[in-house]
Amino acid sequence: MGKKKTDLSHLTKESRAILELSDYDRILRIQADRWIGYPIAKKVLTRLEDLANWPGKQRMPNLLIIGPTNNGKSTIIEKFRRKYPAVETRKNFDDMRMPVVAFQMPPDPSGTRFYSMLIKSTGAVVRQSRTAELEQAALNRLRSVKARILVIDELHNVLSGQSDVRREFLNTLRFLGNELRIPIVGVGTRDAYLAIRSDDQLENRFEPIPIPRWKEGDDLLSLLASFEAVLPLHKRSELATPEMARYILSRTEGTIGEIAMFLAMAATEAIRTGEERMSSKVLKNAQYQSPTERTRAFERQLQVG
Repeated sequence: MGKKKTDLSHLTKESRAILELSDYDRILRIQADRWIGYPIAKKVLTRLEDLANWPGKQRMPNLLIIGPTNNGKSTIIEKFRRKYPAVETRKNFDDMRMPVVAFQMPPDPSGTRFYSMLIKSTGAVVRQSRTAELEQAALNRLRSVKARILVIDELHNVLSGQSDVRREFLNTLRFLGNELRIPIVGVGTRDAYLAIRSDDQLENRFEPIPIPRWKEGDDLLSLLASFEAVLPLHKRSELATPEMARYILSRTEGTIGEIAMFLAMAATEAIRTGEERMSSKVLKNAQYQSPTERTRAFERQLQVG
């Protein structure tokens, strides 16, 4: 009788092909970033698509994507940005087209820093120093690259400034929206919502979409099944069970970034030990610490020091 064929139905076609690689290369693939499409992420992407194709008018719709740190917000933005890459229409950089302009809000939310970061995000060199000059240069650059949507990540950094600086920045957001007539998307933690909410006019212009921490339920089971399908292990792990989901949730504190890190470390452990599946034992032995555990370990080191 021939050798019994291993059941690999738990894996995607792409992941089955990766099984042919060496353990070292499989671990490299496991540790690489990957996109997992889940309901709220798909909802946000659809909304971003709508905004990117919105016809210009006096009062444009805006979006506020809110959620805890490491819960997939920036990953969603990057997925969207890659669909609308920058294109150089000629060899001259000034002829670039950039439908999606995305950048991080600087820790110092002053107008000078903000406009400088905005200009740099389009690939241009900042040659101005005064706020009024930077403002005009930013407007000219966004019009030049034919920007259709402006994405500001880490928007909660606005709260790090003094009250007068915060007011100045919120006025800047209104000004940009009115001048450019393109949608503005803010991305950040709950503090970003509090900042926008402090201005009645802006609160009415920004539609909030929360990305909450994961909790037990069918959506989490579906997410874990998706991870199992893309992590190239020879054996089925049975992650999408209530017991396994509950354990993973308790270890990772409910953010998708931590879930992805935990499962990548567990899959790596499964390969190195020859287990080839993420069993309860492998999950417990994975070299992973939760955010709380990492914080406590750091605090202990400070006390010892």
